[in-house]
Amino acid sequence: MTRSRAQDPNVCGVTAAIAVIDGKWKTALLWLLESGPRRPGELRRQLPGLSEKVMTQALREMEADGLVHREVHDVLPLKTLYSLTAFGRELSEVLAPLSEWGHRRLEKLTEAQSAS
Repeated sequence: MTRSRAQDPNVCGVTAAIAVIDGKWKTALLWLLESGPRRPGELRRQLPGLSEKVMTQALREMEADGLVHREVHDVLPLKTLYSLTAFGRELSEVLAPLSEWGHRRLEKLTEAQSAS
């Protein structure tokens, strides 16, 4: 899905919403930021396999979409904090039922594999 679909007024609302969280790491970053502001190093430590480049790109896209606030403190070394905006917290809240559905689906898959 392309980023432009997130801004296209002629697409389904679900498609526009999914375009904002599309990608391997955005939902995980959103989930981590739910509990409060985080520094980039902390986010990377909690998401093994996430490169600095990909994390920076995802956070910048999320910032451009109004989900994340980036705050840079002018100290040496620079201290950057990422946090959810009100819009990002709203998205997180509406994703909660989808997350619950996903967990139920995983439980069903586990039960089906156990029964085989």
